[in-house]
Amino acid sequence: MSAWLDVIGMGDDGWDGLAPAARSRLQEAEVIVTGPRLDAKLPELNAERKLWPSPFRDLADELARHRGRRVAVLVTGDPLWYSAGALFLRRFGPDEITYYPQLSAFQLAAARMKWSLADAETLTIHGRPAEQAIPFFTPGARLLILTKDGKSPAKVATMLTERGMGASRLTVLASLGGSAESRTEGTAVDWSGEAPDFHVLAVECLGAPGGVVLPRTGLPDAAFSHDGQLTKRELRVLTLAALAPRRGQLLWDIGTGCGSVAIEWMRADRDMRAIGFDRSAERLAMASENATRLGAPRLDLRHAEVPDALTDLPAPDAVFIGGGLSEQTAAAALGALRPHGRLVANAVTLDSEAALARLHAQHGGSLIRVSVARATPVGRMRGWKPMMPVTQWSFTK
Repeated sequence: MSAWLDVIGMGDDGWDGLAPAARSRLQEAEVIVTGPRLDAKLPELNAERKLWPSPFRDLADELARHRGRRVAVLVTGDPLWYSAGALFLRRFGPDEITYYPQLSAFQLAAARMKWSLADAETLTIHGRPAEQAIPFFTPGARLLILTKDGKSPAKVATMLTERGMGASRLTVLASLGGSAESRTEGTAVDWSGEAPDFHVLAVECLGAPGGVVLPRTGLPDAAFSHDGQLTKRELRVLTLAALAPRRGQLLWDIGTGCGSVAIEWMRADRDMRAIGFDRSAERLAMASENATRLGAPRLDLRHAEVPDALTDLPAPDAVFIGGGLSEQTAAAALGALRPHGRLVANAVTLDSEAALARLHAQHGGSLIRVSVARATPVGRMRGWKPMMPVTQWSFTK
């Protein structure tokens, strides 16, 4: 099918800033779909004008009804950089769409800040929980954030201050490239600036001397609220290494407890997804609180029994069984795994260790036994306090 849908990026400079090819497509369009802000920047054209629907996710359905006509969608900046372009690729074939990008808000913001865009992190909290930015808070980091609304800078400032980075410098950049372009600056700890709803937030992360900065993975045990049922840091590091997180992949965390493994999986890279299963409502509540505080607010937590709950779900790229281990659960997980998927199971009891031995004999993979001891006070001296040995089976499909 030939292209019938033109997706055109526009900047705050409006019609005058469009390339000739983009203007031509708008002049030839039979239907133009956009938001009120950009619609107001268009001149009189022959096309039927429509505002995009609410909720926005219905836009692809609306466009499908016009298939066969010349349709143009007008969006801000680069349609394929945190914009609607990806939505259309999930619904329509690539041969049906032509893209006309404009300079993105990230590019303009980097130019105003005089930052190398390649060395800055580009994030969005527009339509997403602001806590998703937390894993990127580290001294020296430069963040360019597409925000939700005018309250977003204050929210980000609070999150930074709570994590010992109140000295971080915040810059609100609004109406970039337009005649009303503005800039507001301040620090996180005393942020009082006002921001229009549509802006980019630039953050230069600065930590206080002696402050504790959490790593992306390998978090200390004290970072988690828990009831003792926690995959300890040393074993968590080995578990994450065996799970081998890769950008955008999905983990099933069976017996998630306080959520430590799923949370570190989601912190490991961008766009990571995880579903955590547990039969304890109290532990799921702790996992939810941990996920929000530690920057994994989209962790999908389910109060459920396994293996019955492991049906009608997206196929996982990795599965961790930290609780509720049975050979039936392992079989269901192995059957659901994508090709090249990884399964990791930990056991501390003789019964579950025997189950792992049978699974290893049947399927192969790696079987290891880990013993860890931590130095603790013994009177005025120190001695080794061993933790329970853990047996770990890992398998790649």
